[in-house]
Amino acid sequence: MDASSHFRGTKITVMGLGLLGRGVGDIRYLAEAGADLIVTDLKTKEQLAESLEQLSAFPSIRYTLGEHRLEDFRDRDLILKAPKTPADSPFIAEAKKNGIPVAMSTALFARYAREAGAVLVGITGTRGKTTTTEMIAHILRAAGKRMLLGGNIRGVSTLALLPEVTSETIAVLELDSWQLQGFREEGISPDVAVFTTFYPDHMDYYGGDMDAYLADKAEIFLHQRPGDTFIVGIEAAEAIQKKYPMPPVEPFIADMRDIEGVELRIPGTHNLKNAACAIAAARALDIHGDIIRTALQSFCAVPGRLEMVREVNGIEFYNDTTATTPEATIAALCALGSLGKHPILIMGGYDKGLEMRELLDEIEVRAKRVIMLAGTGTDRVLPLLPGASVYGDLKSAVGEAATFASAGDVVLFSPAFSSFGMFKNEYDRGDQFNALVHSL
Repeated sequence: MDASSHFRGTKITVMGLGLLGRGVGDIRYLAEAGADLIVTDLKTKEQLAESLEQLSAFPSIRYTLGEHRLEDFRDRDLILKAPKTPADSPFIAEAKKNGIPVAMSTALFARYAREAGAVLVGITGTRGKTTTTEMIAHILRAAGKRMLLGGNIRGVSTLALLPEVTSETIAVLELDSWQLQGFREEGISPDVAVFTTFYPDHMDYYGGDMDAYLADKAEIFLHQRPGDTFIVGIEAAEAIQKKYPMPPVEPFIADMRDIEGVELRIPGTHNLKNAACAIAAARALDIHGDIIRTALQSFCAVPGRLEMVREVNGIEFYNDTTATTPEATIAALCALGSLGKHPILIMGGYDKGLEMRELLDEIEVRAKRVIMLAGTGTDRVLPLLPGASVYGDLKSAVGEAATFASAGDVVLFSPAFSSFGMFKNEYDRGDQFNALVHSL
């Protein structure tokens, strides 16, 4: 579809350029559409050099870097807000005070894609949303459907996918809680909504308020219409039903019996639960059962999610960098435990204030050794992990793991904490781990 007419000549302030590529793609698309752009980011010109270089072909873009300015949020036609913008941002408040619409990239895509007749499939959850999203996309490709994959996907500008949208398109969108704030602004929810799991996370952003976190997640189903489908993973069902006993569409609990006979290439009970959600979504899209089953049996691990990187001298190295919660690391330990492995665990990082007791109990039973990366989270749990090593860089941590391990061992990089400080983001953390493993 040609959505450029919606943006041509429009004065837009883009709040957040970032380093993941999504912001760059949004801005490039809007510039090519003829928008008048101001781009503002708290990171400096030096920190954003890589992203700025990719936009060097658009000299008309104006930048405010290292700060935000109130004047950039006045006399504009639209503010495109980045995920994780504080709920009490004075700059967003300034825009709204001046009657300027505030939108988010993925939700804006969803609005225009729906207007073009596309089917929207949205997947959220504290854990499992990425793997479930990729499973659904893999099934749709196998079925020969016209599918677009976007949302919380590394390096993908969902807004820039608009020219590819037709009435035959199925748009599969991974949606985190912040992106779903944009769906609240638009007053829409996906035609097929999947809510995988719900655990404490991002409590540093939500001030420890689980209800506020769930309220953002709930936007995936709160605006659904008659005939839509709402699929809930078994681990999210209780919290949703307690807080939202009368959703617009009756929820369907993903049935673990549906995965009987499906042999996944990726380990772990959590991945069987992800597959159950994917099967339910595929059925809602009228995909034949044989295609679903065959596709799932050929599905491989998503990068950074219990990804087997390499075997070196009989030692397997797993990259689980996206494990930023204790539940995610527990799932990885249990998955490898089901294969008879007691991993050498590399973990640690920035503290989000999450409860760690259950993870520490599992580590005591399931891990052969613990090696930690320095950070505020590490400082909190280190007294409870006697014998653990601590390093200020990943290279040293991987080096010790490789030296300590013997043939038949597994090294698991599953941090359980966020990556702030030592790395640009969790993807950079995973990329560095993979590079170090390949250098062994």
